[in-house]
Amino acid sequence: MIGQRLDLPLAEDSTGRFLVWIMAVMIYLAIVALAGSMVLAGMAGRWESGLTGRLTVQIAPMPDESVPPLAQRTEVTLALLRSTHGITRAEQVAAAATHKLLEPWLGNALLDDLPLPALIDVEVGSGAGFDAAALAERLAGAVPGARLDNHAAWLADLRILAHTAQLVALAVVVLVGGAAVASVVFAVRTGLAIHSPVVELLHIMGATDAYVARQFQTHIAGLALRGGAVGLGLAAITLLALRLAAGDTPVGLMPDMTLGLREWLALITVPLVATALAVLTARWTVLRVLTRMP
Repeated sequence: MIGQRLDLPLAEDSTGRFLVWIMAVMIYLAIVALAGSMVLAGMAGRWESGLTGRLTVQIAPMPDESVPPLAQRTEVTLALLRSTHGITRAEQVAAAATHKLLEPWLGNALLDDLPLPALIDVEVGSGAGFDAAALAERLAGAVPGARLDNHAAWLADLRILAHTAQLVALAVVVLVGGAAVASVVFAVRTGLAIHSPVVELLHIMGATDAYVARQFQTHIAGLALRGGAVGLGLAAITLLALRLAAGDTPVGLMPDMTLGLREWLALITVPLVATALAVLTARWTVLRVLTRMP
């Protein structure tokens, strides 16, 4: 279709130049929105898979002299956890690892002066019979300052955030698609109005409406592909810049901006889908207008 010879001088229309940039902007916005939802969904999936079946027990340091030292309370907690039915592993997180987790948020200078809580990483078996609420009550009664976090509420909020981002990305794609269709309709109607004498001459020479529609389809396909290439290139540069910026940011402050091969293949199809939509819109618009012409 792209190499087809055009009998209509559509390449001379000024609307074509604007359509290329309109398509580029539309495709850029769609790709960036989709990439953002992919990154957030991937991050949520990784965190959920990493925290499924995991609990964290935090034992806060307490200045009260009547309370046993932190190390003693940690040993009591470990013994209680290891004797609990359904728990397959309970290990204290090393102080250096806790320091590393908090470093991006608090900094080394502040961490050196702060009493850090003891953290215990707990793995729960997949079988039934484990009651997290009952364990939390036992810990609170047996060990002062101990608190159980099963990550359920946090993961639920993260899932809601990921689903919301996907819905927003879908809304952006729908709006972008609608704007692209409206732009193509405007460009095709303008082209038909400008070249109506040539269209009438082609009809006199025996050309069918489908033949005229193919002229516009070929022209619009070329413009859409050019705009798609520009939009895809700008989006790739943006995502690469964000990836490099995330690499220079302390761990934990920004999500991993890496996209897999499958995600990139999906993003590359966006300009192709937009081109197909533009071609179908051009054909439908031309045939509709020509059927109304006397």
